[in-house]
Order: sequence, then structure tokens, then C-alpha cells
Amino acid sequence: MTIYSMKKILSVCISLFAFLNVFCQAHNPVQWVATYKSISDTEGEIKITGVIEKGWHTYSQQANNAVPLPTLISFKESKKYQLLGKVEEKNAHEEYDAALGEKLLVFVEKAEFIQKVKLKGKAPQTILFKVEYIVCDNKMCMPPTTIDLSVNIH
Repeated sequence: MTIYSMKKILSVCISLFAFLNVFCQAHNPVQWVATYKSISDTEGEIKITGVIEKGWHTYSQQANNAVPLPTLISFKESKKYQLLGKVEEKNAHEEYDAALGEKLLVFVEKAEFIQKVKLKGKAPQTILFKVEYIVCDNKMCMPPTTIDLSVNIH
């Protein structure tokens, strides 16, 4: 093999890797939004919703040896609010995951999480948090993703 051929193969490999890297970063099958709903003057609920593209799913918060990364929601500490209880989830159901070969709790189409909070400071304020998750289809899983979200309280 000549040096020219090796350079050409290397160039094609680098281009392909760069294309796949950009494609994977650009394609995110889950779009997250967060809203705040007041329950009283001092309490409310943060609703975190992930809208999931058809053919994809993400996982429950419940740890399982087969799940590469259960969904994790972590709130930034603040003296202006207090978390009441743990993050609750809605719409997770048991499904056979072909990529992992086991039955797991997954979200399809929409993932919903609710965190109750008690406000200690005056409005307006912003509550910051992160959602860490992994999304899979029946053939593969995307790399773990962490997104920063926030809700404004008026």
C-alpha cells in the first residue's frame, strides 16, 4: 500500500468520524421543557416533560442493573426553596428492551416528572436543575446526555 493510499484512507476515516460525531450531537430524540404550577403562596410543582420521537425511548429513574443510565434529575441547592419529597414520575411502563435484552421501565412518546417545592424566598426567582438521561431505539443507545433546565416563579 502506498503512502498516498494510506493518506486517502485516513482522510476518509477522519471525515466519516467527524460526520458521525456532528450527526450524533445534532440529533436529540428527546425535547425537554419545564413549567411551574403554583399550589399555594408558598408551594408549587415543577413539571418536567420530555417529548420523545417515535421509535425512541428513555428510562425510568428506578435503577436496574441492565439500564445503562436511569434518568436523574438534580436540583441546584438554594436557600430560596426546599424540595418536598422525591421527584415523581408518570407514564413509565414495563417494556421489553431489545437493545438490552430485558424488560425495563421506559417512557415512550412522553416522559413526565413532578417535583414539589416549598418557596422560602420572595418571587420572582429561578429554580435551576439538570436532567441526565440516555435515549435508545431498538438497535442502539445515544451517548448519555445532560441538559440544564430552569423554571421561573413570578
